[in-house]
Amino acid sequence: MTVKGTVAVEEAVIDPATTWILSESQHILTPGDAGKAAVEFHKQRLLDIEGRLASMDAEGVEYMLLSLTAPGCQGIADQKLSEQTAAGFNDWLASEVAKRPSRFGGMAAISMHDPVQAAGELKRAVQTLGFFGGLINDFQSVKSSEKQYYDTAAYDPFWKMAEELDVPIYLHPRYPELSEIESDTKYGPRLHLLGAGVQFHLDLSFHIYALCASGVFDRFPRLKLVAGHLGENIPLNLWRASHWYNKPTKKATRPSLHDYSYYFRKNIFITTSGNFSTPGLEFCIQELGVERCLYSIDTPYDQVKEAQEWWRTVELKDNHKELVGRENAIRLFKLPIQV
Repeated sequence: MTVKGTVAVEEAVIDPATTWILSESQHILTPGDAGKAAVEFHKQRLLDIEGRLASMDAEGVEYMLLSLTAPGCQGIADQKLSEQTAAGFNDWLASEVAKRPSRFGGMAAISMHDPVQAAGELKRAVQTLGFFGGLINDFQSVKSSEKQYYDTAAYDPFWKMAEELDVPIYLHPRYPELSEIESDTKYGPRLHLLGAGVQFHLDLSFHIYALCASGVFDRFPRLKLVAGHLGENIPLNLWRASHWYNKPTKKATRPSLHDYSYYFRKNIFITTSGNFSTPGLEFCIQELGVERCLYSIDTPYDQVKEAQEWWRTVELKDNHKELVGRENAIRLFKLPIQV
């Protein structure tokens, strides 16, 4: 491409060896043969990088960061299998992006069972494979249907490595555990609320708030996290959340030194992935600062054509459209393309 286009940073793929993870939740969400057909259709879209490139050329997307689709390795409860899957996917993705390094880059898949092992795989992916960060799909499933969240000091080795490598970690949603869906009185009878429209941002925003409140950004002040879908709706609630977090009783006992707003303006970036709302983007720019807002599509869950048609209608003051559309991502991820 000779014309500078947009840069999209939350764009999912899958490798042929890992397509089995797509069946997560499918037999509940879409039972029977219809579910199998849906998985097969979705698998083909995730595998079709050539088709992705054609749509990028047709619609004016210059560059994409590719990552393993949800639930990724977070959906694999067996530690050894999770770690092997992450390494295998990262090797495959490195070989794919090497075919077109001017158009694609990689985000590492990470198993979060063992923070030290996770740190090592992130380091390998960045320093050996040439990736630009990592993507984690909310909580880590572990045996006995337990969940691991990353707001405890046990995960400091991983966060320390991300800070030392100076690469962003993208936090992405996922479905609840199958056992939780089947037995839970919250989601069990309300399957229509699962997924991107409602449940994704409710669950992941809780995890992001927990990270902000944990003190991890105080221990690693240069750590950079990215949240998609216009920040999982947190920016709209940021004033109220911080207002209550700064009440004397909370302030005296909270684990972190600062409130949520502080970390969203120092450590967290948001993207437009799958949330093509111009008023929403304008609010995020006003609330967080334009330098913390990035463009994304969320392919193949949303389509390149739809996202680009929306983006062409967006009007932002000064040079804000150029910053959000490409320049912020190039600087944050240190991408090998010209600003």
